Amino acid sequence: MSATTTDAGVKRITVKWVKSAIGYDARQKRTLKALGLRKLGQEVQHDDTPQIRGMLNAVKHLVEVK
Repeated sequence: MSATTTDAGVKRITVKWVKSAIGYDARQKRTLKALGLRKLGQEVQHDDTPQIRGMLNAVKHLVEVK
């Protein structure tokens, strides 16, 4: 996982939803929603925090991290 740094020194990561969640556990679908992902192919940015890293680890087979 790579991260970019903003002017304030906070690292940001970009998350892209690349694989459909059909057939996966509802908990993983809720994690995608909590990350702010609504449509396949959508990208969102988040601060690089341990909480976000944990969420990404739970759905690493469905997303791509830049």
